[in-house]
Amino acid sequence: MKVGFIGLGNMGGAAARNIQRAGFDLIVHDLRREAANNLIAHGATWADTPADTINQADIVVTMVFGPKQVEQVVRGERGLLAGDCHGKGWIDSTTSSPMLMRELAAEFGRAGGLPVDAPVTGSVDAAIRGDMIMFVGGTEAAIALARPVLKAMGEIRLVGQYGNGYVAKLVNNQLWKIHAAAIGEAMVAAKKAGLEPGVWWAAMKGGAADSFVMQHDVPSIFAGHYDPSFRLALCLKDLSLIDELVQKMGTRSELTQATYARFREAAARYGEDAGEMTVCKLIEEDAGVELRVAGDWIPPWEVKHPNDQ
Repeated sequence: MKVGFIGLGNMGGAAARNIQRAGFDLIVHDLRREAANNLIAHGATWADTPADTINQADIVVTMVFGPKQVEQVVRGERGLLAGDCHGKGWIDSTTSSPMLMRELAAEFGRAGGLPVDAPVTGSVDAAIRGDMIMFVGGTEAAIALARPVLKAMGEIRLVGQYGNGYVAKLVNNQLWKIHAAAIGEAMVAAKKAGLEPGVWWAAMKGGAADSFVMQHDVPSIFAGHYDPSFRLALCLKDLSLIDELVQKMGTRSELTQATYARFREAAARYGEDAGEMTVCKLIEEDAGVELRVAGDWIPPWEVKHPNDQ
């Protein structure tokens, strides 16, 4: 099976490398040719366009910034639909709009293809290790075709029909962003009341307030880099999609709206290229405290694949 991969950012590049490690022939494309250098050095073939990618591949994975970018990859002049889609698989791992993506999947299906949505969670280090979680939706036939490639990238969690993966990813990120901002507020309150951040963190872990965000992201606050591997620009994109979803569904979302406002404020103060947990830096500065703790933590982007140790 030949696998195409479009979108070689922090997450995509790591996921594509794991597909290579699993023994698949890899065809790659990105807006930046240099993003493919490492994969090409390990034997990948470059494709000039998404259409060229699907023409050479049996199945194509896309992992790009958001709805606008994935729509261009699919519907653009040299997009996937301009190539040979018949009998081909398409796995989209972009955090995107369920409504738009169901439209694109229907078009891909009418062209004879088999689409699967598989947005991912677990941060850059999970993508490097090959154990990121994927929320997978699609028909049995489409998932059967995609399964070997999905397994090379991480853990499959089936969520039903196509489009449900995007919904699962958005509400996952809804909780993640709310918790990230809440952690900043809780740590600042604890520090001002006399409880040091390191002691607070040790006390919270394993209790009712524990979570992946608590375990994984608090060290980036202590280190003062706030995890630049996931930018505020991506947080704002995700939150805008979450806001679109809850508005369309007509559900109350006061916590989500307050969190969205916090992240917009952080981006206005520090720029959209600042790290995701900079929302906590905003809370620190406004309270006049710093949440630094000495420690030997490995940044997520420096994690090694087990075979590369």
